[in-house]
Amino acid sequence: MEADEHLPGTERLFPAVDGEITLIPTPTDSPDDPLNWSPARRYYHAFLVLLVVGFTAATSNDAGTAGNGMNEQLGISWDAINVAAGVLFVGIGYCTLLLSPAPFLYGRRISYLLCLLFSIIGSIWFARVQTTEDNIWNQLFVGASESCAEALAQLSLSDLFYQHRRGFVLGVYVLATSVGTFLGPLVAGFILDSPLLGWRWVGWLGAIISGGLLVLCYFTLEETAFDRKAVIHGLNVQPGSGAGVAAAATDEKMKGMTEMETETLPVTPRSNDDAEDGRSKQQGKTYWQRVALITPSPTMVGTGFKQYYQRLYHTLRVFAFPAVLYSGLQWGAQDAWLTFYLTVEEDNWYDAPWFYTDAAVGIMNVPTLIGAAIGCVYGGWFSDVFVQWMAQRNGGVFEAEQRLWLMFPVALIGPAGLMLFGIGSDLGWNWPWPYVGLGFIGFGWGCAGDLSMAYLMDAYPEMVLEGMVGVSVINNTIGCIFTFSAQYWIDAQTLTQVFVAIGVLSFAFIMTTAPMIYWGKACRRMTRRRYEDFLRIRDGHL
Repeated sequence: MEADEHLPGTERLFPAVDGEITLIPTPTDSPDDPLNWSPARRYYHAFLVLLVVGFTAATSNDAGTAGNGMNEQLGISWDAINVAAGVLFVGIGYCTLLLSPAPFLYGRRISYLLCLLFSIIGSIWFARVQTTEDNIWNQLFVGASESCAEALAQLSLSDLFYQHRRGFVLGVYVLATSVGTFLGPLVAGFILDSPLLGWRWVGWLGAIISGGLLVLCYFTLEETAFDRKAVIHGLNVQPGSGAGVAAAATDEKMKGMTEMETETLPVTPRSNDDAEDGRSKQQGKTYWQRVALITPSPTMVGTGFKQYYQRLYHTLRVFAFPAVLYSGLQWGAQDAWLTFYLTVEEDNWYDAPWFYTDAAVGIMNVPTLIGAAIGCVYGGWFSDVFVQWMAQRNGGVFEAEQRLWLMFPVALIGPAGLMLFGIGSDLGWNWPWPYVGLGFIGFGWGCAGDLSMAYLMDAYPEMVLEGMVGVSVINNTIGCIFTFSAQYWIDAQTLTQVFVAIGVLSFAFIMTTAPMIYWGKACRRMTRRRYEDFLRIRDGHL
């Protein structure tokens, strides 16, 4: 452990002194530290973030349900509808990349509000579709609206909770994504079946809720950006002065040290009286400061435009980290399989032998959601318990790869679900086997993303936003490719052949976990200097 004491992803979770869990990141006594907020305040903020996550996931997955209406009323072809779905993935992944510098330079809030504005634009445009071009381009804005849920949400949640609760936090994040992904088409199905409404109300309802969320977030979503190291080491840095690095350099302890190494500097504990006296002297931000549209970074120079483009270019370095590629592959595969089973639900289950209505097809998402909820508990809360148990067995030392052992059951359950549903849809099976298959698929969805993203955050804890940006680009690129090819593949082969094939692919993708467990620590050791350089450049020269 001594040789690896500064290795990212290796932490002494249970110090030998008292057996208490080490709090990571280092606590402070600042009233502006989100980790010091009251439980009600922290959980309300998390609830708002998860509400945005779930809603944007819903609007990103309900357009396909309205496809029949657009096809019948406007003559928009299913090929054009599939192209729109591909554009949606492009909007999600690459807008996540384009917006990635904003949370560090201007605070978290502005990105959430901008994405909700995109949602209003995309939803209104969707409700007023008249041409094929309208159908395609509105999805670019709808996709852009979900970009805040792809990386920024994980960053916001990591601002609020300590590392030992990371699995639980990502579990509820993936659960919120699952609720939106699977209930969005369900609600859209009931809208389509309503005699008083029509498919355009899918867009109008999205616009109304987007507007309400925009107002709610503007007045109650607080800023969670917090300069922890400046507070811990007593640095006096004024926001927007560009003096953050210069001030840090005045502290002899921090000269020549990396961002990661400064985390391990000892912090003199305060007595209860000192802590109470410190809190009484420190005045927290006022309400209007907490909900300011922009909270400038202490390292921002001028308007920050030059730094914005430098950070954007710098973020591309994350693709050189194996953990980013691994996590992107796992989450991207789930997006890819989503395209297949939703396409089959919308294309096949309206016909014999089922003759389902729009609402009945929407209800098929319920077993998937139930499976995802179970998967989120397994990959979230249970994974936290599991890694603590593993760390105790390992002399109190936590290794990021310990969480990945829980992926192996997913390698069997997820692919089995794909095959059950595909074969059942091909052969006309009714209850229960296709629905059991959907439940298994949902379990895989809930686990694969949760566990792989938690692994990435464990492995490179100071690179949460940029790591998730890399994951988003990879997973949405995979989703886009499979969206464009899914219909051609389904047309070329039987559903049994297609779903057996993607089941095998799913198994192969998940089993890349085995080499990640075996060589993961070696990869972290190999990329340690690259990680330190990444943080030094990001926090120093940009």
